[in-house]
Amino acid sequence: MLTILQGTADLAYIISFMLISAVVAFAWAPFLTRILYHFKVVKGAKTELAAVGSHAYKTSTPVMGGLLVIVTIAVVTYALNWSRSFTWVPVGIMIIAALLGAIDDLLNIYGTERRSRKIGHVWNLIKVHKEWRMRLWYLISLPWTAFKRLSVWFGSRTRRGVFVHEKLLLQFAAGAIAAYWIYAKLGPAWHFVYFPFGFDWNAGWLIVPIVIFIVMFTANAVNITDGMDGMTGGMLIITFSALSLISWINGFGEIAILNATAVGALSAYTYFNIKPARFMMGDVGSLGLGALLAVNAMAIGEIGSLPFLGFMFYVEALSVIIQVISKYLFGKKVFAMAPLHHHFELKGWSEEKTVMRFWVIHFIFVVFGFWLALH
Repeated sequence: MLTILQGTADLAYIISFMLISAVVAFAWAPFLTRILYHFKVVKGAKTELAAVGSHAYKTSTPVMGGLLVIVTIAVVTYALNWSRSFTWVPVGIMIIAALLGAIDDLLNIYGTERRSRKIGHVWNLIKVHKEWRMRLWYLISLPWTAFKRLSVWFGSRTRRGVFVHEKLLLQFAAGAIAAYWIYAKLGPAWHFVYFPFGFDWNAGWLIVPIVIFIVMFTANAVNITDGMDGMTGGMLIITFSALSLISWINGFGEIAILNATAVGALSAYTYFNIKPARFMMGDVGSLGLGALLAVNAMAIGEIGSLPFLGFMFYVEALSVIIQVISKYLFGKKVFAMAPLHHHFELKGWSEEKTVMRFWVIHFIFVVFGFWLALH
C-alpha cells in the first residue's frame, strides 16, 4: 500500500472543505441556473426515449450544469488547497477534460451538422479520383478513416458536436499529461500497481499506457452513465467520499481535501439535479469529473481497487461496448438499449427506481473497494 506522511490533514479540517465547497456551490447555483435558462443551453432528450413519458420535460432542461461542480472545485482548490506536488495536475486535467466536454455541449446545441466520409466512399475516391496525389493521400489516410468510422459506433446519433475520434485524441492528451506526472514527477513508488493483500506489480514504464487508458476509460464511463436525474451525481458523491477517506488514511492530505471539495460541490449539484432536474450535468461535468476521479485514485496508488470504487460507471461503459460488439458483429442486441440504465427503463423500471437501485449497488461495491484498499 502506498503511503506518504507529508501533507497529512486532520479529518475535521478535511470535512470543513466539503462544507465550504457545498456553501460556495449553493451560493452561485441560482446565477448559473439563470444563465443556462437565459441562453437556452438545451440539448433535448434522446430520440430513442422520446416515447418515455418521464423524459418529456428534459427537452427543455438545460445541460452544462456540471459547471457548478467544475468551477467550484477549481476555485476552492486554487484559493485554499493549491499544491504543486499533488493538486494542480489533477485539477488541470479536470479542466482540460471539462473544456472538451463544454465544446461538445455547445456544438451539440449551437453547432451545424458535421459529416465524415464513409470507408466505401474513400475507397471509391482512391480508384477514380483524377489527381494521383489525392488518390495517394486517400490511400495513406485510409487507416485513419477506418478508425474514425469505427469510433462512430460508440458515439451518439447526433451529427453535431465533437466526433468520437476527436474526443479520444484530446482525452489521450489529458491522459498523457497525467501519465507524465505520475511516472516522472511523483517518483518510483508510483510505478507500481498496488493490489490488495500485498500483491504489488512494478509496471515500470508500462504505467504510462495504463494511466492513459484509465483516464480515458473512466472519463467516458462517467459520461456514459450521465443519463438520469440524480444518478451520476449521487454515485460520484459515494465514490469521492470513499476516495477522500482512503486518501486521509494513507496520509495524502491534499488529495483528501480535493476529494472532499468534490463531494461538497457534487452535493449542491445533486440537490438541483434530483428529478425534476433544474439542469443536467452535460459533458462538461461528466468528462471533467471522470478524469478527476481516475487521476485522484491513481495519485494515491489505488489502481487495484479502482474497478470497485467506480463500479457502476464501469458496468455502464461495458454495457455499451457489449451492445456495440453484439450489434455490429452478430447482428443482434444484448440490451433493449445501452447504456444499462436505459435498458431497465425500457423494461418498465421508473427513473427513480433505476437511480436508487444503482445508487445502492454502487454503494455496496464502493464499500467493498474501500475494504480492499485497507488491505
